[in-house]
Amino acid sequence: MTLQQQIVGNAMQMAVCTLQPGQTVYCEAGKFLFKTSNVTMETRLGGAPRSGGSAPGAAGGGGMGGLLRQAMGTAMQVGQRALAGESLAFQYFTATGGEGTVGFAGVLPGEMRALELTGSRAWFAEKDAFVAAEDTVQFGIAFAGGRQGMSGGEGFVLEKFTGHGTVIIAGAGNFIDLNPAEFGGRIEVDTGCIVAFEEGIQYGVQRIGGLNRQGIMNAVFGGEGLSLATLEGNGQVILQSMTIEGLANALKKQQGGDKQGPTGGLFSSHAG
Repeated sequence: MTLQQQIVGNAMQMAVCTLQPGQTVYCEAGKFLFKTSNVTMETRLGGAPRSGGSAPGAAGGGGMGGLLRQAMGTAMQVGQRALAGESLAFQYFTATGGEGTVGFAGVLPGEMRALELTGSRAWFAEKDAFVAAEDTVQFGIAFAGGRQGMSGGEGFVLEKFTGHGTVIIAGAGNFIDLNPAEFGGRIEVDTGCIVAFEEGIQYGVQRIGGLNRQGIMNAVFGGEGLSLATLEGNGQVILQSMTIEGLANALKKQQGGDKQGPTGGLFSSHAG
C-alpha cells in the first residue's frame, strides 16, 4: 500500500498521513503529533519486526536460536543508535477497523520532504532528519569514516533508509535540490547544510584552502571553520538554508548569551 501523506504548513511543516486498515507507519520518539482513535500506538526498541511480518525467530531458523539472534540484532541496533546519539525507540502506528489518520512534526522551523524508495537506491540523511516512514522502509545508521567524520560534524553520523515505501524527513529553513552532475560533478557545501542525498553520491570533507594567509582568513573570519563537505556524482542532493548551529547562535545573541567573536566558526564542528 502506498502511504497517503500530505505536507502542510509553512514556517514549520507537518506531515498528515492517512493509513489504510492494517497499514503501519513508524516515527522517531518525539516526532508524533496527533492520531485518530482507531490508530494504535506501540513503542519498540531498535528495528522491531514490522506488523504482518514473519513470526519471531522465523528469519533466524525458528526456536530459541532464532529468538536469541533476533534479540541480539535488536540490541546491536539499539547500541548503534545510542552510539550515534539517536533516539533509542520508535513509535509504530497501525490503523484498525477502518481508515485512520496520524500526524507528525519536526523539531525545528523548516521544511519536510517525502522520499519514495523503490528498492534500487538507498537514501542517506543527516542525523535527526528522520521523521517517519512506512514499516516497509528499514532505518539504519551509517558512519562517514573516522577522519572525515571528526572534521565533518554532522557528516560523521548518517541515517540510512533502504527498502520500498515512503520516508519523511525534515530540515531547517528552506530546501534546495541539486545534482552535482549538473555542476561539473562536484559541489562543496557547509557541513551543516546537508539534509539528504541518494546512494551513489560520494560524501567527503576537505580543508578550506591551504595553511597560508588566505586559507587562515577563510577559516577564521569566514564562519565555516576549517572544513567543507564535498558531494560528488550523479544523484539528488537536498540542502537546507539554515544550519542548526546558526539558529542556536542567533538565539544566543538575542538572549544576550555568548557571542561567537571574530573567529566565527573556527573551532566549531557544526554539530547539532
